[in-house]
Amino acid sequence: MLQDASRLVVKIGSSLLIDPDTGQMNRDWLDALVGELVRLHRRGQQVIVVSSGAIALGRHYLGLGGDRSRLEDHQAAAAAGQILLAHAYQELLGKRDIKVAQILLTLDDTENRRRYLNARNTMETLLASAVIPVINENDSVATQEIRYGDNDRLAARVAEMTSSDCLVLLSDVAGLYDKDPTHYKEAQLIPTVMEITPELQASAGASTTRFGSGGMATKLEAAKICFSAGCATVIASGRQGQPLQSIEDCEPCTWFVPGCSPLAARKQWIAGTLTPAGKLIIDDGAQSALMSGRSLLPVGVMMVEGEFQRGDAVVVANSEGTEIARGLAAYSSEDARVIQGRQSKDIGSLLGYRGRNEIIHRDNLVLMDH
Repeated sequence: MLQDASRLVVKIGSSLLIDPDTGQMNRDWLDALVGELVRLHRRGQQVIVVSSGAIALGRHYLGLGGDRSRLEDHQAAAAAGQILLAHAYQELLGKRDIKVAQILLTLDDTENRRRYLNARNTMETLLASAVIPVINENDSVATQEIRYGDNDRLAARVAEMTSSDCLVLLSDVAGLYDKDPTHYKEAQLIPTVMEITPELQASAGASTTRFGSGGMATKLEAAKICFSAGCATVIASGRQGQPLQSIEDCEPCTWFVPGCSPLAARKQWIAGTLTPAGKLIIDDGAQSALMSGRSLLPVGVMMVEGEFQRGDAVVVANSEGTEIARGLAAYSSEDARVIQGRQSKDIGSLLGYRGRNEIIHRDNLVLMDH
């Protein structure tokens, strides 16, 4: 399944990245993993990295103790460690002629609609330019109230945000067991999970490591987020020399398999979850285009009703007022009124900036059943 993903998120835990004896970066391990990321990148897969380790690196660099309770120490360590982490990725990917970009996110960035769209568009632009984004939580500015607290759930939100096909959670264990393998020798690895039940979550526990804040419970929460987004999740050990190759070779790991694709899940969310904020009335030519699977262009819009912002859900109705689709608007109602009925090539001169060619892209549009 890993080799079939066109876009995947790889989350790297602190327990793998940081040497437990020295508190410094396990550079040889990271170098080997970067080689694997480049292998996936060069065979045409889009790769996003969510990397822990900044706080642990920063603590060692600044000579701070191991006490996690003081927020200001935590944030200072993150500020220093993020530079070290970003530099390591830039150097290791750069020597393989791959460009890298750093993105720092907080919980607010994935829950506030405007910031969510900005972050999503940034990542889409980077991926389209063959750049590997490296993402971490913005611990240097986030307060406890707006933090994820672990990068497993952050990675899941990134996978959801980018409509990724697969989330890889590299851990210090081989996957999910039916019992805690550190206490029960007879514990059995669960190779495939089709449904995350309350019983399964209760059995996961909440263990953490010296350098990491996430345990198996947070990984299950991450898998649950991805389930609803149609994204597969795999938990695998990162201890071996080539963990991604090991997953492809069907070495022991746990796969969480959703019942639909990311695109289908996204369209289900648009159709059934979001409350429309406005309406677009379109002409017969635009209706035919939508029915044939194409996007909605400004030239086909006759009227804009209601007040909405970019990224809001809107109803699409034909000239008789019948709802035929719902979608996410690429422009606000104010801008949509300016460009309605006009050619896409005129958007820049009309608005003073060049946005998307479509008012609603086909991936963000769902035809309604009648």
